[in-house]
Amino acid sequence: MDKRIITSDLLIDEEVEGTLRPQYFNEYIGQKDVKEMIEIAVKAAKKRHESLDHVLLYGPPGLGKTTLAQVIANELDVNMKFVSGPTVERTGDLAAILTSLEAGDVLFIDEIHRLPKIVEEILYSSMEDYVIDIVVGKDAGAKSIRVDLSPFTLIGATTRFGDLTGPLRDRFGIIHKLEFYSDKDLETICKRTAGIYQCDTEDLAVIELAKRSRGTPRIVNRLFRRVRDFADILGDGYISLDITKKALDKLRIDDMGLDNKDREYLIGIIEKYHGGPVGLDTIATSISEDPTTLEDVYEPYLIQQGFISRTPRGRVVTEKAYKHLKKSYQGALF
Repeated sequence: MDKRIITSDLLIDEEVEGTLRPQYFNEYIGQKDVKEMIEIAVKAAKKRHESLDHVLLYGPPGLGKTTLAQVIANELDVNMKFVSGPTVERTGDLAAILTSLEAGDVLFIDEIHRLPKIVEEILYSSMEDYVIDIVVGKDAGAKSIRVDLSPFTLIGATTRFGDLTGPLRDRFGIIHKLEFYSDKDLETICKRTAGIYQCDTEDLAVIELAKRSRGTPRIVNRLFRRVRDFADILGDGYISLDITKKALDKLRIDDMGLDNKDREYLIGIIEKYHGGPVGLDTIATSISEDPTTLEDVYEPYLIQQGFISRTPRGRVVTEKAYKHLKKSYQGALF
């Protein structure tokens, strides 16, 4: 049986998914100031025929850190190697990756804050001097060998900037935080996605999708695909405002982009803890969710929208959240 025939549709889908990611700066939508600063740095490095300084990108998930790293590599016209911090468990793993890089290449480390300490220390000399010290042998016969590396650019991405150690953070010459996107930028991204999928989409539907996407490109693309399913099955494939609202309501995404977990989080604090203050671990236990997930994925948007605030004593639900959830507001207990 020909495996290529079985997987042909999947391969086509992967190709379409790949095209959703912009490849160059002129295709990258949003993050105007960050993009401008990095674009200047890239052009300067190319003009001087040097490797780009090391780059650190941080911010909530889904804002385009990986995509921006790929854009940088494409603009530099070099290869990019991708690794995830937790998967690099031994110094030998990192050494093998570093020695395989060619001059000018980009090494992208996602979740760089989760690198083991012993592995992170190998990065210090490699980032500063493009060398690594490898220990060969054991016990009394062990000796250190210094290996020269080709000049490269490390791009680190993290959702937890505060978890990075000072020595590692200080070795990045370019540090930028990615912010939530405006509705206008998300509308542009959504229209681009509709064009790639060749879906006829009403402008009002695009506006609705952008409004409910939590300022996050990854979410607007995910919701677009789900709405497209509804349009294909319940309609004639045309993505109208009416079908969009029906689909998003079925998905329990409200007009502010809050989903079931957001509402469970807020209502849990309101009903169980009188609006707060309450500690993150207590909230996580009460709604059966991982504290890190709440802090990295859910809280940034809730804080940005003014639904919760962090105080020295814990999280507090704001009056705005009470109004949005149609709950009676009596003030948090301090």
